[in-house]
Amino acid sequence: MSRRRGIMSENFKYELAKDLGFYETVQKEGWGGIKSRDAGNMVKRAIEMAEEQMAGKK
Repeated sequence: MSRRRGIMSENFKYELAKDLGFYETVQKEGWGGIKSRDAGNMVKRAIEMAEEQMAGKK
């Protein structure tokens, strides 16, 4: 079974975790320690940032 490659870089995920306020949890417990709501908010923020970046390029 092949391993899926993540779309977001590790650095980007850490930056999002810092911005959203759960970086300490990631440091202490790893990504498995965050709440599903936090993971969803992280994805939502990444999408918002991508949309903002795309809008700026038009």
